[in-house]
Amino acid sequence: MNIRRPISTATLAGVSVLGLLALSACSPSGGARTEDGKLRVTASFYPMEFLARQIGGKHVEVTDLTKPGVEPHDLELSPKQTAQLGESGAVVYLKGLQPAVDAAVEQSGAKHVADAAALTSLEAHGTEVDGHHHTTGDNHSHSESEGGKDPHLWLDPVKYAEVAKGVNKTLAQADPDHKADYQKNTDALVKKLDGLNTEFKNGLKKRSSDTFLTTHAAFGYLAERYGLTEEAISGLDPEAEPSAKRIRDLHTLAKEHHVSTVFFETIANPATAKALAGDLHLKTDVLDPLEGINAKSRGKDYFGVQRANLAALQKALGSK
Repeated sequence: MNIRRPISTATLAGVSVLGLLALSACSPSGGARTEDGKLRVTASFYPMEFLARQIGGKHVEVTDLTKPGVEPHDLELSPKQTAQLGESGAVVYLKGLQPAVDAAVEQSGAKHVADAAALTSLEAHGTEVDGHHHTTGDNHSHSESEGGKDPHLWLDPVKYAEVAKGVNKTLAQADPDHKADYQKNTDALVKKLDGLNTEFKNGLKKRSSDTFLTTHAAFGYLAERYGLTEEAISGLDPEAEPSAKRIRDLHTLAKEHHVSTVFFETIANPATAKALAGDLHLKTDVLDPLEGINAKSRGKDYFGVQRANLAALQKALGSK
């Protein structure tokens, strides 16, 4: 499902003033550029910020609407953040993940917008994703919360590279004078993502198990890419509470598929994952959905955390 939570009154109030802000942004005195000529880019959360910085390089000033340690699904925009959208030279976001951002972008009047959800294909994922057959339910765990599009595309390096190419086009349209530099930076980033994809393929090639348990269903695309089976405690929304039946199913499949580890995250509450691990006498470890970088992150950037994720999966799946 698309992550659609109720939009607060404060957010709606902020969006209501965007018409005036959009007019300001389109005027000669608008804030699309900094005083030293850099393109102002607003990113919705860390994976989009990372792309904007890597591709924009020295020609952009990037502002992330989601601060470190904040759960991006829960983001509410302040009036200042809402204004930033209306005054941006370019916006990079992922429609369907943050309702407050979706509403503000729609009303912002921003001319140059990269929506990651439109730059690659999205699929419907439930609490189980079988990467062998690109289906749900093959572990017979009665996958829940199906029927909506999974926004967690950035955890698949191949899909993330597709989005990077689209962000490149948006920045080049907003700032054609530096089009060549944006293309050069994009080529370098895509090459690194291709290398990361190869690391995952080779690193997970020889393993004793295919099934991993995690807090919420953020790793469906990763599971599909590398032939794994993701079993999530909750659905696409990290705040969703699992049913009693889902917990019983997880008890059963953990034993049948020789699961050794229950993964939790650095931002979301780990209580349910740790309780399940305790009941089953399993180990716990971090598998980071990379929705933000904070002091607990096992890496300083996207590549560092993804390599930490790979190492965690190798250990849990018995890779040789």
